[in-house]
Amino acid sequence: MSGFSSLFSSFMSAFASLVEGLAELLEPLFQASAAAAAIVLFTALVRLLVHPLSRASARGQRARAALQPQIAALRKKHGKNPEKLQKAVLELHAKEKVSPLSGCLPSLFQLPAFFLLYHLFSNSRIGGEANSLLAHQLFAAPLGGRWADALGDGGVLGGAGLVYLALFVIVAAVATFNYRRTKRMMAANAPVAAADGDQGAQQVPGLGAITKVMPLMSFLTLFTVAVVPLAAALYVVTSTTWSAIERAVLYRDMPGAAPAAAVLG
Repeated sequence: MSGFSSLFSSFMSAFASLVEGLAELLEPLFQASAAAAAIVLFTALVRLLVHPLSRASARGQRARAALQPQIAALRKKHGKNPEKLQKAVLELHAKEKVSPLSGCLPSLFQLPAFFLLYHLFSNSRIGGEANSLLAHQLFAAPLGGRWADALGDGGVLGGAGLVYLALFVIVAAVATFNYRRTKRMMAANAPVAAADGDQGAQQVPGLGAITKVMPLMSFLTLFTVAVVPLAAALYVVTSTTWSAIERAVLYRDMPGAAPAAAVLG
């Protein structure tokens, strides 16, 4: 365990040096907020690395949409037997080599970067030395601080509070855009209803709950921004904004996506 701790400590020191190096490069342009700009740049680099997975996810979404007529036929055939319906749908996905979970991969691959920033700005010492990055700010808000700290130091309209207020406005706007877009796409790509008179037909098990919850997931970002260090919050805000634009472009030819793409176009 001590060997792992030593390795992790060395890795965090190297990561801290990377952020500090980026901040030094950006200092002529961003002055005291250079470290914050470095985090935004780091996030953009991570998103560029993950972009091929996002493109693959978009292809998978198109493939799943193309299977909807076949899924509708399975619903008509097995509508009264949820277990057979679920098995048949999974077999169809396997036959067509379409993964129902492919859309999760881009998010999963970003988690390590988020947790690195969270750890880096949650500890006063990194690699046995004082964490100098905690001295950096985004305008009046310390990168290692949280919203609760801002509220206790000037309130909502204080210097740090206004920084968080701006982030909340951005997140709320992106979340609203994602909510409307997701609702529109899920409605357009929902399985075709069963034939008239077949009142016993049921939708794919669990799909109803997913349909209701998924559009609301974007609003959880507001909670994340409120509780994590500002540096990690910047990562979340930058990444979710990138995702909204990226998905609007990649899914612009999907049913129900055109109006959303036009908003950003």
